[in-house]
Amino acid sequence: MKLGLGIDTGGTYTDAVLMDLSEGRILDFNKSLTTHSNLVEGIENVVAGLNQEYLKDIKLVSVSTTLSTNSTLEGKGHPAGLILAGYTVSGDIPAHEIISIDGGHDSKGNEVSCLDLKPVEQFINATECRLFSYAVSSYFSARNPEHELSAKKMIEQMTDKPVVCGHELSLSLGAYERAVTAVLNARLIPITSQFIRAVLSVMEKRNIKAPMMVMKCDGSLARIEEALEKPVESIFSGPAASLVGAAHISGLKTCVAVDIGGTSTDIALIEDGVPEISENGAIVGNWKTMVRAVKIRTSAMGGDSHVWVRRKPYIGPNRVIPLCLAASGYPSLKDRLRKAEKVSDRVMDDIFQPASFFVRSGNPESDDDTQTLNYSIEFELENYERHVLNAIGYEPLSVSEIAKAIEKHPLQFVKALRSLVQKRCIYHIGFTPTDALHVLGEYEAWDSTASMLGAELLGSYLGLDPESFSREIKRNFAKNIALDLLAFFAKDLKQEELEKLLAVSRFTKFKINIPVVMIGAPVRAYVPELKEFIDADIRIPKFYEVGNAAGALAGNIIKRSEILIRPAGAGTEQYHVFSELERKVADNYHEAVDYGLELIEKLIFDHMDEYGLQKEQIRFDLERKDFDPGFGAQKETRLMGLGIGNPLKLEQ
Repeated sequence: MKLGLGIDTGGTYTDAVLMDLSEGRILDFNKSLTTHSNLVEGIENVVAGLNQEYLKDIKLVSVSTTLSTNSTLEGKGHPAGLILAGYTVSGDIPAHEIISIDGGHDSKGNEVSCLDLKPVEQFINATECRLFSYAVSSYFSARNPEHELSAKKMIEQMTDKPVVCGHELSLSLGAYERAVTAVLNARLIPITSQFIRAVLSVMEKRNIKAPMMVMKCDGSLARIEEALEKPVESIFSGPAASLVGAAHISGLKTCVAVDIGGTSTDIALIEDGVPEISENGAIVGNWKTMVRAVKIRTSAMGGDSHVWVRRKPYIGPNRVIPLCLAASGYPSLKDRLRKAEKVSDRVMDDIFQPASFFVRSGNPESDDDTQTLNYSIEFELENYERHVLNAIGYEPLSVSEIAKAIEKHPLQFVKALRSLVQKRCIYHIGFTPTDALHVLGEYEAWDSTASMLGAELLGSYLGLDPESFSREIKRNFAKNIALDLLAFFAKDLKQEELEKLLAVSRFTKFKINIPVVMIGAPVRAYVPELKEFIDADIRIPKFYEVGNAAGALAGNIIKRSEILIRPAGAGTEQYHVFSELERKVADNYHEAVDYGLELIEKLIFDHMDEYGLQKEQIRFDLERKDFDPGFGAQKETRLMGLGIGNPLKLEQ
């Protein structure tokens, strides 16, 4: 029997499945809490809970994670620097330090300005101590990447920090989007590297020597080495795995998948077994990228979203540790909830809440955690942030308790608390939809008493008892899922228009004509309320709790390549052939096309060969588009190749 081990690490849970790869049948599964301070611990716990007899027969390990998505949504990536060659950008860029230098090319790949590397040397010397990685984006690098490669070579000679080039991630035109994509990739390298090293550590400890793959944004699988080089391509790894997994465990070829996680809710469509792909690039939070991805609607609303009040209840957008979970690790929390001081709702916001508590992050006995925190204190924190952090230890404190310790009014340090959470120096504990389900007895994983105390405290501001408050939160959560579904299908309608659609009449409902497959630990609890808002065939398949981990094993190896053939210029028969490797000059059109056809096939089959797949095991599709403007003008050609291989065929 050929077995596969699928692992998915999310913001709250780490899931694992054992699958018979020849039949696609799940033999065993387990869930364990994600341990953010030490990912190895959570992965080890989830694997330890599986049938150990099966582990010796593992032939493939495949993983997915939402850690990258969550970090980007919450703005928590590692600091990165950006070098722009030949241009500047006017929009926001997620880089901590930016420099613009002379260089760049035109649309034909010809050099516009000589590359000036002297400022790059000065930039690296000035920023190396406070940045984790660098990104390089040169103007029209999709047509000629030589300036990006030269800058990358210099940076690698000066530092051991990772360096990312824009052309390595996308050959589509769009300087701003390529720069954003390169910076996000650079910021995510440490996060992805930490996750993959954690998985490898557990596999080595358990003597599992199977090939390891990572799910990418488009629902395909990539070798671990490729994922480490281009982590931005797995930024939607978790949501893509949830879609593939939902289709696999439900047995449906066409469905819309709704994955409710701890940090976010993800919605995506699969039709006739093929995920719907976003041609315009993945949008993550406020950032538009050039990453080819499954078309996903991701909202910052999950089981661990912060529920807070200010004249009315709010859900999210930030993730917190649920009260019920925190009370399991910090027994003093329940007493603090009982003694919590009521505050005026006029000064309350999402941080200053009576049911909010803060605790120093990491494990005080871990050298790695201590080293990470000390680095943040020395290089990333302002003096006012250090002052607040010094008052917070490894036992939860309310905002009022912190105020007494530093002798300041909460409004004077709320900004510092928000910043310390974002920089991962402290954890925020608060009431969540998961707590609401604990109060109602519909999901009981941890300490329900803490949830009840939190609901009583927050509900009192709205004149509601704990159960009524929790029912209100549950119904609002279900309504938000319905709104996200409407927004996914009715893409041109604004949020307020969608809300009107839901509220038109109790005699009307929005109907979805394909099955809605829901996965994620708490989904069953929300079905009755969801049916109040939409008319749909809602399905909760077997193994719905671990759909992502199943999806990590159910993907294919996919390689897409594109080659553009364009005239070199007026007055010459020469043509340029633009590929992911280089810009090639051909003497005439026919020579260019012949070279392009040969190259695109080689690129795809060489990629598949790295996975051990032979030519006869690969589906190869080639699409050719010719553009002939007429009037004697030279024509252009675009070649698009697609290779699909299944990892199940590796040993056949």
